Amino acid sequence: MTSEPNTAPPSVTHVNTMTDGVRRVFTWESDARIEVRNLGGEIVIEANAAGLRTLAGHLLTLAEDGTPDGTHLHLEENNGLKDGSVGLVLERCDE
Repeated sequence: MTSEPNTAPPSVTHVNTMTDGVRRVFTWESDARIEVRNLGGEIVIEANAAGLRTLAGHLLTLAEDGTPDGTHLHLEENNGLKDGSVGLVLERCDE
C-alpha cells in the first residue's frame, strides 16, 4: 500500500470586481510570489510556480467572454507584488 501525497488545494484569496455590471473574480494562491522589475529597456516579471498560476488566472479572467473593454487590474507592492516591485496593470483592450 502506498500513501498518496497531500493533495489539499492551496489556500487562495479571491477579489470580486464589478465592471459595467459584470462580476469577475481574481484569485491569488497564498504562496504566490510575483516581482516586477523595470530594467530600462525591458520589464522582467519573475514569479514562483504559484505566482505564475496566479498571473495566468488573472489573464484568463480578463479574457472571459463578456468582459468589457478597459477592464483592468492593478498590481502593486503590498497588493499582489513583492516589495520593491514596480506597478503592473493588466488591462483588456479589444481595439
